Amino acid sequence: MTASDSPPPDGPAKATGRPARADARRNRERLLEVARDAFTATDGKAPLDAIAREAGVGIGTLYRHFPTREALVEAIYAAELDAVVTSAPALLSTLPPEAALRAWMDRYAAFFAAKRGISDTLRAGWASGAIATPATRERLTAAIAVILDAGAQAGSLRADVEPDEVTMMLLGVFLSTTAGNSPELTGRLLDLVVDALRPVAEGRPRA
Repeated sequence: MTASDSPPPDGPAKATGRPARADARRNRERLLEVARDAFTATDGKAPLDAIAREAGVGIGTLYRHFPTREALVEAIYAAELDAVVTSAPALLSTLPPEAALRAWMDRYAAFFAAKRGISDTLRAGWASGAIATPATRERLTAAIAVILDAGAQAGSLRADVEPDEVTMMLLGVFLSTTAGNSPELTGRLLDLVVDALRPVAEGRPRA
């Protein structure tokens, strides 16, 4: 913890058990949003006092919500993971399955990019037990399964592909494009993944 990350002298406020006020919820959401972007841009090195200033709150407010850097990182990760997982049924409610899958892949790509900025803190927290280990892969694969099932029923996505196989393909795409940091290349590779998941026309062999 750096000097700029040190809590104020009186320490973080204790929870009272009362429901969070609307302004408190807004402050928390704003802090998560700013911290996510700041950590992504600085590989997790952004000082907490700078995050508080950008969010328009005092450092004491930040520490009331997130007593440590690890608590803030854990909250960012949990919020981003929840957003990706819950977006699958929402996308299916407005898009055909193959389009929902492609849009969901973009959400997953953004989650993966945000995770890179906090990966060191996450790994250290998981190793020490300071941050709970989430069932990330299982939850992401379950979201993929929801879309694949809808696509198989509609006849627009293959029924012979396991959700975990798609997870592995997507991880391969994200890991292989991390160094180049090319959104265009990532997008093209994701398009190819979706193409591979479409059923083959009758009579035409799959390459």
